[in-house]
Amino acid sequence: MKNSTKIITRENANEIIKAITINGKLIVESPQDYMKLCRLARAYSKAVRAMLKYVKQNTNHKTATKKLYDIIPNYMYLETAYKQAKLIWEGLKANKGEIAHIRRFWIASRGERLQKGNRNIKLTPYADFFLVKIRYPWDRTWVSAKAYFGERYLPLLCELCKLSSQKQESYGAIISFRKYPRIHIQVPLWLYLKYFSKPKPKGYGLIAGFDLNSDRINIAVIDGKRNIIATRTEWFEEATLQGISRDRAKYLRLKALSKLIRYAREIGVDYLAFENLSQIKSRKYLINPTANRKITRFAKRGMLEHAILIGLKHDFTIILVPPFKTTRYAIKIHKKLGLDRHTASAYVIALRGLRVINIYSCLSNV
Repeated sequence: MKNSTKIITRENANEIIKAITINGKLIVESPQDYMKLCRLARAYSKAVRAMLKYVKQNTNHKTATKKLYDIIPNYMYLETAYKQAKLIWEGLKANKGEIAHIRRFWIASRGERLQKGNRNIKLTPYADFFLVKIRYPWDRTWVSAKAYFGERYLPLLCELCKLSSQKQESYGAIISFRKYPRIHIQVPLWLYLKYFSKPKPKGYGLIAGFDLNSDRINIAVIDGKRNIIATRTEWFEEATLQGISRDRAKYLRLKALSKLIRYAREIGVDYLAFENLSQIKSRKYLINPTANRKITRFAKRGMLEHAILIGLKHDFTIILVPPFKTTRYAIKIHKKLGLDRHTASAYVIALRGLRVINIYSCLSNV
């Protein structure tokens, strides 16, 4: 079986999704602390830009951090900057880009279990807010701030703080300055599912194949005998219009995705099948500039991660199938089945999901 084929359940989901980000508002009451925070954010962004050079040269992170210690005299900040620079470089290669435009300021610090969750950014729960302490590396003092999160996230974050204080869990933290200071806490997936999962009743063994596109999502539901039980399409053409914000486009796509997954739950689906987009190393551009804009602005892999998360929240089993030649097979069969090309692609994905289920069933019975 190809490496691109995977069956994802709650037990092994952390292989795909390491953590879930919880966003909150950050308030810095002291002007002196705010200026310190701005200086740190500027230095961190500068460190990420400098790290890109070393990432391109395949320099290991220990050597790179030593060379940039004059920018931020803190190993954990620099190590996190190296990892983020590596992600930026991988994104550039995937999109066939050459220059990364890093204009915004932000701060990030990866989690560390033995440092009570995080070495540089620490959370302490209070009645209606969280006290945030941010390490200021130049004089080794702490910048104080208050973080406010949505009410439904408070029990989750309080348990995370408790586990971190006992050195059982860690959390990554990011501070951004888009419109106003915000804090983003990376919560372990198992803990998130503990609070937000919605167990579903046992279905009828149906498989739903999803075809993700920039302006629509198609779903085809089949049974164990390859019969088509249902098809549906959710459109969001507004998401591809020029000038629409990325946040608005993301909202429209995730809204459509959630609607289709709820529909699958209602009709007794047990398995959701998607293409394993991690096997696609680069985008394929066309002659049409409008189509190229849609391709560039469509974060397909990010949407797949959200689909996996929503599926796990609703207690589905997720199947990732090989993405190769799906469109070619769909073109061959869509007229015969009376389906449009994208729904036929969803049908092909569902068939591949059924094949994976049958193979694993045979192996488990051996």
